[in-house]
Amino acid sequence: MIVATFLAACLAIAVYPGTTQGDESMKNSRPGRSIAEVLKDQTDWFLSLPGVVGTGIGECDGKPCIKVLVDRNTEELARTIPKTLAGFPVVMVETGKIRPLDHE
Repeated sequence: MIVATFLAACLAIAVYPGTTQGDESMKNSRPGRSIAEVLKDQTDWFLSLPGVVGTGIGECDGKPCIKVLVDRNTEELARTIPKTLAGFPVVMVETGKIRPLDHE
């Protein structure tokens, strides 16, 4: 059941991440970009951060947001990960370590 729930959650979110400049890097980008485009541009940077295990698009307060999945919520990650990207809220979600299942 837990595995099925996790897999469903993975399928429900797009897996992408980012750049250390956060919104600063987006100020001169073309206006009206979709959240998927913004997140796709940031994919490599987010995943390069120690402790980040994934990213996705979710819903926060009824609006689209970028979710950054972390194995442990730390002050360093909270300082590094921007609060918004191109006007979209960014939230960290502590998931613990994510490991592949052993299918033997």
